Amino acid sequence: MLDIKFLRENPDIVKQNIKNKFQDSKLPLVDEVIELDAKSRKAQQEADALRADRNKLSKQIGALMAQGKKEEAEAVKAQVAASAARLAELETEEKELEEKVTKIMMVIPNIIDPSVPIGKDDSENVEVTKYGEPVVPDYEIPYHSEIMEKFNGLDLDSARKVAGNGFYYLMGDIARLHSAVITYARDFMINRGFTYCVPPFMIRSNVVTGVMSFAEMDAMMYKIEGEDLYLIGTSEHSMIGKFIDTIIPEEKLPYTLTSYSPCFRKEKGAHGLEERGVYRIHQFEKQEMIVVCKPEESAEWFEKLWQNTVDLFRSLEIPVRTLECCSGDLADLKVKSYDVEAWSPRQKKYFEVGSCSNLGDAQARRLKIRVNGENGKYFAHTLNNTVVAPPRMLIAFLENHLQADGSVTIPEVLQPYMGGQKELKA
Repeated sequence: MLDIKFLRENPDIVKQNIKNKFQDSKLPLVDEVIELDAKSRKAQQEADALRADRNKLSKQIGALMAQGKKEEAEAVKAQVAASAARLAELETEEKELEEKVTKIMMVIPNIIDPSVPIGKDDSENVEVTKYGEPVVPDYEIPYHSEIMEKFNGLDLDSARKVAGNGFYYLMGDIARLHSAVITYARDFMINRGFTYCVPPFMIRSNVVTGVMSFAEMDAMMYKIEGEDLYLIGTSEHSMIGKFIDTIIPEEKLPYTLTSYSPCFRKEKGAHGLEERGVYRIHQFEKQEMIVVCKPEESAEWFEKLWQNTVDLFRSLEIPVRTLECCSGDLADLKVKSYDVEAWSPRQKKYFEVGSCSNLGDAQARRLKIRVNGENGKYFAHTLNNTVVAPPRMLIAFLENHLQADGSVTIPEVLQPYMGGQKELKA
């Protein structure tokens, strides 16, 4: 959420930012919120003046009563009573206007970084760098669900009976591989200085609206019926929520946390052929990383975060590339974002396995995450990035390590997490 003062003083910048994100329908909101803000400040000024007068008159009443001037005191009391009704009106008006301003400000997109490429949608995202040599073997790579099934490691039919489409049973070596990757990712991030955390898997609505836009919330979140609770779509939600309504001493920054959680997503809409199996699902597990830092440090942390994911995938001998999200592909709270994509030998193309985002002070402003610095209080910057998210990551792993005889090699770094196994054999 933007600072209302910034919007008030820079309406043209805010409007151009909306145009850059191809959200022209939101342009009238800028003038609307400026008008409502002016009315709100005017009502507040009048109310403050009445409150000041009331305090002044109250002191007069006390002085007059002490002097035995009862009639004069009663006259002043009548003045106070006369202004009380108007003050009540203004306080109601203040609250209503403040709510309207906040509602609009929640849907006006954050100012994107000047380096972000301008584009309408993800088709205009820009490749940054490739890491590792993509290989297409001279033998067939089956669809990922077929590979898993050959190891008796996937049961979609039973899951469909139990929970419906978008769920799965992982079993045997595939289930063990899933857990090994998560545990390896945990230790990988701990070794990079991040503090490990297992957060709540449900959050309240004020945290949901603090960490994401209404559009994202509607498309992703599962609501717990009858309670003010939502299942998390990623542990970033509860990890950033951990700092809600806090004032952090500046010397404690940055906070660098890595978290494990299951994730639950509606995944609204139809998806293509390549999203059968376990590519796009309602439930999965993920290792995440988040940073809460000073504003001047967030750009540097952004570079460190996406590099962590690249390094982890390369340690598992999986070729990847980074892709910068264009303006139209950025969620409203994001300042800048990179996707990390893994190579698919079967598809002969890259596909998304992680996303790194700098949200500036947008989440901190909504959640009131402030820092107490030498020159006063200010809002922190927040960032998040996927370390690894199986079972989608398993697709890249199995395709890149599948051998001609149907076995799957286990990279050396992962072997200790697989009981010393060097390969999987069907």
